Amino acid sequence: MNGKTRNKRLKQARRLEQALPSYQARRWTMLGLLMGAASLLIWRAVDQQIFETDFLQNEGQRRHLRVVEMSAHRGMIKDRLGEPVAISTPVDSVWANPRTLSPDSRILVPIAKILQMDLDSLRQLLARRSDRSFVYLKRRINPDRAAKLTAYVSDNEIAGVGLQREYRRYYPDGEVFAHVVGFTNVDDEGQEGLELAYDEWLQGTSGKKRVIQDGRARAVKDVENILEPEAGKDLITSIDRRLQFLAYRELKGAVQRNKAKAGSAVILDARNGEILAMVNQPAYNPNGSKQGKVGRFRNRAVTDVFEPGSTVKPFTIAAALESGRYTPGTVIDTAPGTMKVGRHQVKDHRNYGAIDLSRVILKSSNVGVSKIALDLPKEKFWGFFSKMGFGEATSTGFPGEVTGQLAPYRRWAEIDQATLAFGYGLSVTPLQLARAYVVLASDGMRYPTSLIRQDEPVKGERVMKAKTAKLVRKMMEAVVTEEGTAPAAAVPGYRVAGKTGTAKKSISGGYADDQYISVFAGIAPASDPRLVMVVMIDEPSAGEYYGGSVAAPVFSSVMAGALRMLNVAPDALDDSMVKLAGSGGVK
Repeated sequence: MNGKTRNKRLKQARRLEQALPSYQARRWTMLGLLMGAASLLIWRAVDQQIFETDFLQNEGQRRHLRVVEMSAHRGMIKDRLGEPVAISTPVDSVWANPRTLSPDSRILVPIAKILQMDLDSLRQLLARRSDRSFVYLKRRINPDRAAKLTAYVSDNEIAGVGLQREYRRYYPDGEVFAHVVGFTNVDDEGQEGLELAYDEWLQGTSGKKRVIQDGRARAVKDVENILEPEAGKDLITSIDRRLQFLAYRELKGAVQRNKAKAGSAVILDARNGEILAMVNQPAYNPNGSKQGKVGRFRNRAVTDVFEPGSTVKPFTIAAALESGRYTPGTVIDTAPGTMKVGRHQVKDHRNYGAIDLSRVILKSSNVGVSKIALDLPKEKFWGFFSKMGFGEATSTGFPGEVTGQLAPYRRWAEIDQATLAFGYGLSVTPLQLARAYVVLASDGMRYPTSLIRQDEPVKGERVMKAKTAKLVRKMMEAVVTEEGTAPAAAVPGYRVAGKTGTAKKSISGGYADDQYISVFAGIAPASDPRLVMVVMIDEPSAGEYYGGSVAAPVFSSVMAGALRMLNVAPDALDDSMVKLAGSGGVK
């Protein structure tokens, strides 16, 4: 190939090379862009790590910082000696975030099993609250279930479910204190009894704190306390736990033995009106289910009324003595054992003839007290019963308490005045009847009844002469002798003053012939009264129905134990006991 041809080809190659596009500028452009992007990333990293640290930390905390509630400890309820009868124990409640918790059956089935929930119910609950970020799945679960759930959630890294600390009310004495103390609901709010009456006092104030939560909404760090929780205040009741157990045991046994519908018993301190025991049958366990028979939560001692029958006869005698027209030796002619009052007839069990006021009480003469009542001015007679507290609610403030009924004297017919004298046409609660008997026991002083321990002297009101109260008390002691209607109420070593009552139950259109209220009201020791007790048995159906055979034995058993527990000195030691004590046999 000659030189001419070679040059020609070189020229053609140069022209071809010049005709092809050049990528030099593009390469520099791309390199510049990459260098710029790298510079921006480096700058942004430096900016975030150095100049925007506080801002980013705040943003992270804002997304994971939460304000949570700290439950407050509800105040304890205690008996008069400081023994707890209602306490709050820490428990856990299970919550879920429906937006986060997976609906996968593989996750929900174990949760439902641990919580003992129906799977469909769990799914429906989450579906109904799908627009929310918080819902309770189960409140106040047992510790073992809480531990199982925590382990399951942690092992499987499940998001959207966790535990929240709360408090659960526990009643260590169960049904013995049920009607007095009551119970709370799932939100720790009082529903019955003292829990309801003193809910504001017992209820604490919840606190708040700010915490940091992880991706599964678990608190991993406390940031600050916004508001410290304030525990509720304790409540010291007037109830003596020992007497409460004793009264409950004896009342329950009596109701069962006599196949009765219900029963109540109340013990009051004769010195200041404090309620030392208050029990009812049937009862319930406040720690258990609140489902079941309607009315079982009712504290019958303050909510149920009955006609007290002959237990009010001592007050008729007291009214007669207070009038100045009668003395203990005044003779009332009850022959022939019946008397006509308008179109009605009042009668005794038999003809007692001419008897003084003491024997009117001893024999429980309807004719005798009717004659006395009709001899007294209506207004004075009504006023005396009113001063005893009949027809008025007591001062306990207990939820659902009723006032009973004492009809205005202006509406009385002659028969109303006569029947009031022996406890018909008048309705009372067991607590009201006990309050009235405190007047007889305290030498004529009326005290406000209380379910709260009184640490200061209680101011009473004189509503009866001391002499009258002592005379009537002395008359009532004969009731508890073999000659009286309630020898079964006697307490060995102590003088007892009491009165039985057996009243037919009021039904639509009149009184039932086979339904009775059996009552005994008593005071001990009669020489220097310390305790007053009323026992009411509703519809005994095992054969016996008189107050002296149904209610009086309960009084005897409870009072014997109560006086020993309170170290009350005997006031009726017989000769054999005195000799035994002198020889050192009694310690």
